[in-house]
Amino acid sequence: MTPMPPPKPSTEGPRDRQVFHEIGQIVRALEAHGPITPDELRDVVGGRWWEENRFDRALALAASDGMVHTTDDGKVVAT
Repeated sequence: MTPMPPPKPSTEGPRDRQVFHEIGQIVRALEAHGPITPDELRDVVGGRWWEENRFDRALALAASDGMVHTTDDGKVVAT
């Protein structure tokens, strides 16, 4: 039985391979640093140098996937 080929890039939807890497960076940073503000997190992962809106998009996707959440005091934490 031969394995199925990977999906074509056009079927990957709004996510791309890079965003999975970015989400991983965010989660690892939170695991290492604990709860921090979104601005501190952006600095820790170097998000200020990512393409425009990449950090915000990756953080939003990480939250929608349940990998991170925001605390009552506005800090982000890995779940």
